[in-house]
Amino acid sequence: MKNDRVPEFAVVGHPNEGKSSVLSTLAEDDSVRISPMPGETRECQSFPVTIDGQEIIRFIDTPGFQNPRKTLQWMQNYTGKDETLIRDFIEAHKNDTDFHDDCRLLQPLLEGAGIIFVVDGSRPLRNMDKAEMEILRLTGCPRMAIINCKEEEAAWLGKWQREFRKHFNSIRLFNSCQATYRERIELLESLKSIDQDLQPVLDRVVTAFEQDWLERNNQVVKLLIDFLEEGLGYSHSISFKAGADEEALQTRLYEQYVQFIRTREKKSQERMRALYKHNIFNLDLPPQSILKEDLFSEKTWEFLGLNSSQLIMAGALSGAAVGAGADLVAGGLSVGAFAVVGGLVGAVGTALKGKKFLSGTRLLGMRLDKQLLYVGPVKNIQLLFVLLDRQLLFYKHIINWAHGRRDYDRQISHQDESPVKSGYTSEWNRDDRMICESFFRSLQNPEKEDKKDVYTKFSSLLQRTLQKISLE
Repeated sequence: MKNDRVPEFAVVGHPNEGKSSVLSTLAEDDSVRISPMPGETRECQSFPVTIDGQEIIRFIDTPGFQNPRKTLQWMQNYTGKDETLIRDFIEAHKNDTDFHDDCRLLQPLLEGAGIIFVVDGSRPLRNMDKAEMEILRLTGCPRMAIINCKEEEAAWLGKWQREFRKHFNSIRLFNSCQATYRERIELLESLKSIDQDLQPVLDRVVTAFEQDWLERNNQVVKLLIDFLEEGLGYSHSISFKAGADEEALQTRLYEQYVQFIRTREKKSQERMRALYKHNIFNLDLPPQSILKEDLFSEKTWEFLGLNSSQLIMAGALSGAAVGAGADLVAGGLSVGAFAVVGGLVGAVGTALKGKKFLSGTRLLGMRLDKQLLYVGPVKNIQLLFVLLDRQLLFYKHIINWAHGRRDYDRQISHQDESPVKSGYTSEWNRDDRMICESFFRSLQNPEKEDKKDVYTKFSSLLQRTLQKISLE
């Protein structure tokens, strides 16, 4: 494999052993067909990885061996030059239908591809596996063995590892259905060891992957800020005639806002999903995920956002209203909350004693001005932290959903029902929360804040948090 070429790796293995899942995860391509049926892949298919319009690495899906024992016997009896072994085998068998798949599998190796051999480490080693390993060794191509194995299914792991050491330059344990970003980078790093000539080109590949990941994180930061600007800066007004049902109008305004913020949240998450190249399959949330709860449910506000003492301090410094829970009457709106005529109804100050429940009044800040009813911008700073937690948890979910994965193992234990904060914002230190408070103030009073400085600090906080989540 020449350094000026795009590095290629042929992914080899049996159906239903993780070959396609490994390929899909490495290439970040969920279009890879994953099927337990043998014989469905008869031709090689290329899956390029492109960054900034430039192909940086290519993975090739291959058919399984059709006749490994006969192929190995032919190669062991071969008397030609080692460097022409693959070419001569293909030439000798290209018209033999019994060796169709073997010829197709070996073609990328003839053209200079390295080998990634994938096996299911939860099953015992067979003689056929040993024959396939020896065939790959005889090709003389740089090669890595991947044992696709769950931790709880490692009974045969030792035997696989011992056999692999006889035939491969590198061995890697890799659970393709749970591989994180960091594990994918580590696997690419380990490919360098299979051939010294590959190191310079794979250094460039790894660097490109890491830079691309940082750029995607930067785009996520922009998505988050745009979403928060829209959601927290929302304002609307409606006119009404004397004698109109003001409570009904207030209810309608609040419900419009709830629908607005839900729609914007979903749109932001869809864009985030596209950034990380999940284009086809639905990424089901695990059964216990707090993200399955509605944004304005009481449980959401118990588990996400700041705790009571953090929230009181945040409200005191930012001048925001405080809510520690959610009033579920009338879909989140306390029906009697707006029965005040004239003047400012929202932004009633900080709750320094006891628990206060979120209501439409506290959340949005409604006021009556002659024949107009105004709503927004948001007055409750807790909403900022709840929205951030939901988006950060979704980010963690999206980046850790391997592209070779199709659904969750449903045997996941359920989340503890005690109201312990499970987001990221409650873990931030005082300085980090002050950055958020300045951002919140800038949305309410843009003319009173140095917006550029506030946004720079807030963006930096989000970038650090995303990077930390990436490495978890």
